[in-house]
Amino acid sequence: MRFQREHLPHTKHLFFTGKGGAGKTSAAAASAISLAESGCRVLIVSTDPASNLQDVFHVSLSNEQTPVPGINGLYALNIDPEEAARVYRENVVGPYRGKLPDAAIKSMEEQLSGACTVEIAAFDEFTRLLAAPDVENMFDFIIFDTAPTGHTLRLLQLPTAWSDFLDQSTHGASCLGPVSGLQEKEKMYQQTVRTLSDSQLTSLFLIARPEESSLAEAGRASAELKELGISNQFLLLNGVHPGSMSTDSITEIYIHQQQEAIRHMPEELKGLQQYRIPLLPYNIEGMDGLRLLLNQDTANAEAKQEAVLPPVLDLPSVDTVVDDLIQRDSRFIMTMGKGGVGKTSMAALIAVKLAERGFPVHLTTTDPANHLQHSLKDKKLPALLTISSIDPDIETTKYKEDVLSNVQDDLDQDSLLYLQEDLDSPCTEEIAIFHAFAKTAARAKSEFVVLDTAPTGHTLLLLDAAQSFHHEVLRSQGELPSEVKRLLPRLRNRQETSVLIMTLPETTPVLEAERLEADLLRADIQPAWWVINHSFLAARVEDPILQGRARQEAKWIERVHANHPHRTSLIPYQPIPRRTTITSQP
Repeated sequence: MRFQREHLPHTKHLFFTGKGGAGKTSAAAASAISLAESGCRVLIVSTDPASNLQDVFHVSLSNEQTPVPGINGLYALNIDPEEAARVYRENVVGPYRGKLPDAAIKSMEEQLSGACTVEIAAFDEFTRLLAAPDVENMFDFIIFDTAPTGHTLRLLQLPTAWSDFLDQSTHGASCLGPVSGLQEKEKMYQQTVRTLSDSQLTSLFLIARPEESSLAEAGRASAELKELGISNQFLLLNGVHPGSMSTDSITEIYIHQQQEAIRHMPEELKGLQQYRIPLLPYNIEGMDGLRLLLNQDTANAEAKQEAVLPPVLDLPSVDTVVDDLIQRDSRFIMTMGKGGVGKTSMAALIAVKLAERGFPVHLTTTDPANHLQHSLKDKKLPALLTISSIDPDIETTKYKEDVLSNVQDDLDQDSLLYLQEDLDSPCTEEIAIFHAFAKTAARAKSEFVVLDTAPTGHTLLLLDAAQSFHHEVLRSQGELPSEVKRLLPRLRNRQETSVLIMTLPETTPVLEAERLEADLLRADIQPAWWVINHSFLAARVEDPILQGRARQEAKWIERVHANHPHRTSLIPYQPIPRRTTITSQP
């Protein structure tokens, strides 16, 4: 069924969530515009660390409500996790400056240096919007353009997780500072839990592309959210090809794979009310494009008929990238980018090519959603290739056991209880993953290590861990492991490490990749290559709809190449076979 405005539920809170690149920002923004232009007062909110909402509306956003130009009654805001964390830290520490000794202030700041502080600070803003009567009364609808699925799940799980933590904590040994300060907000957290699980107040759209991995992640999200009591769910399939008279093999396989992915979607999704947005021959950009998204007429939109596709730049292939990695003997390789740009498949491809050329290679993932197993289906793996993943639950358990075994003989009972309670804080998982990440990087002395990192926001937190967790690791475990000490210098050394920025030849992926590069440069990490993936233009497609999308790609390919003239690789779109699970190897 074609998605239109009348299909929007009449609940005050509407969530649009899904894998990165699924189109949740466009769907949320189009819904917000449609509701506002029907006479409603609407607030649209982004809780994504890599938000692109301001790109959609062409307006600078902050954590304050900002009117969207040209649309009466529509307001937008972006919850910036880093800024929220800065404000949160100062709110906790500020009142004590000048009243407590410097050592005490330093200790408080140290406790607030973990990545989970960023999470809870952003959640404070999120909770404020759901629980604040003034915001509730001001708007008819509040629409949340949430982060990629893994981050969204963590965000929405926080109310329950932190309620449990507050109930169990009595000594104030939290990575978020004194528990007494958090206790003041416990009622607000409880109200947020009730709001999220109330089907009269909250509806959630799971956005997915008609692709196996996107639908699989939507299925996982659906199941986990239902466990949290968020059951008023809808499935929105975005980018469904309406069918084609073209007989070229790429289009036939593309349509067939979409149909097969929909037919074999997870059982969790089959019972949901489903809506569809057709694949359009143009990118959704600007207000007019967003208005058309919920317009029935776009289902019959035709691509502009032009005689030929524009020429495509002759850019290096993956083989050229691999040649460069071998020539520079860069043993630690990371693919980075927004979720959905193909960094997992690219990491797997590079690892296989290196192993096929006779080099020992270890391929791993730090992605909580563990997409790596989806990228190697039906591939005969070279003997020199080993595969593993960093499982957050396993690594957290191992980390706790290691910490306690190292210090339990040296601590009295009260100190041991204090440490055990501190290890129950959410920061522990981040620290544990960081340790495993550092150990994997250490393998690059004897073999190539290819790391498939998590989506952009999580990747930035992971890289920042080497600095922001230094004191946390030292406080919890004593002596820093040698691999931890060496990690950031190795990341900054281009002779040892090559960072590949992955993107798609589309507006939002390129803009977000540019922001990622800027963040990496501020951390003194110089990307080695930009890889533009899944290009219809490079594949010279024949289908009118796909050709329409191919024409839109040209300016973004040229932009990336202009900024990185000698370090840009272009990968044609290639249909991907159905996937099965690959077992990790030690």
